[in-house]
Amino acid sequence: MAAKPFPILFITGTRIGDAVLSSGLIKRLSEEIPNARFTIAAGPPAAPLFTDVPNLDRVLVMEKSKGGGHWLKLWNQVRGKSWGLVVDLRGSAISSLVSRKRRAVHRKSRVAGLEPEHKVIEAARLLKLEDDPPAPFIFTSPETEARADELMAGVCPILAIGPAANWMGKMWPLERFAMTAMQLLAEDGPLAGGRLAIFGGPEDSRLVEGLRNALPRERRIDLTGKVDLVTAYACLKRCDLFIGNDSGLMHLAAAAGIPTVGLFGPSDERLYGPWGKKTRAVRGPRGFDQFLAVDPDLSNAVGHMNDLPIEVVVAAAKELLAAKPADETPAPKAADPEPADPEPETPDAPDPQ
Repeated sequence: MAAKPFPILFITGTRIGDAVLSSGLIKRLSEEIPNARFTIAAGPPAAPLFTDVPNLDRVLVMEKSKGGGHWLKLWNQVRGKSWGLVVDLRGSAISSLVSRKRRAVHRKSRVAGLEPEHKVIEAARLLKLEDDPPAPFIFTSPETEARADELMAGVCPILAIGPAANWMGKMWPLERFAMTAMQLLAEDGPLAGGRLAIFGGPEDSRLVEGLRNALPRERRIDLTGKVDLVTAYACLKRCDLFIGNDSGLMHLAAAAGIPTVGLFGPSDERLYGPWGKKTRAVRGPRGFDQFLAVDPDLSNAVGHMNDLPIEVVVAAAKELLAAKPADETPAPKAADPEPADPEPETPDAPDPQ
């Protein structure tokens, strides 16, 4: 007799990066609970990430509305079912207002003086998996993989670049991306004879114009605004190296398992560094706290990334390309980590087994 379906409500982030960093929990739950059926609630930017999740019942898109009306709408959408498990990375009250057997709800419990904890470990703590945090993972269908094969067809190396971010202050100057690409793809570079793949959303089309001109048409693959997130992820798996600002694309590249160089300035790589064996987080001479001192709200439309030299980025890229795969999977950071926060109390946290 087939096992009775085990319905899981998974409430994840609005931003693409946050949703990617917690996506490994879905994979772990699907492995540990074969009869799991997933309903995933996410903000509009992140929702497309989950279209190929196996045993998916619904993806609920949470459009933010005044007065928290989006939470009321979500409650109306999920209150009619008895849930086996509610995983809530947003720390809302939903799990207290629906019928459920178990729940794992994010609770903020920072301890002053301790080093910030990476978001992958923070997410894993919900299911008591912080000692073996599931790496970010995006499910893809055979159709998605076939489409990526078509888009990335060829035998030469591919350098992927993500020059955009959700805020101007986090963007490295475009001309430096172009110069970096030309060095790495030059005849004496580590990706000699390769192609440049440009990634971004529809809103980034004008931004990347200068990057398009860095190489002849036959040596570039411009995917800016042309593919959905899951297809972009599948395309990234076929690249040899990714370089990009701290963004959702950077986290997708790291999740794809390719060498990834994340560029940081006014964001904290201790929390948001690319996760995985083959990643590096690089920055200029200023630490994150120094950016906070001059821009406390992290909202100024200034070029915070101008002090990150091309040489630092190229060196990190060459180091990754030359490195043998490591045995461990720590989250790479620009500074050595301090001990993580003590485990917060999570009510009724489930054993995924």
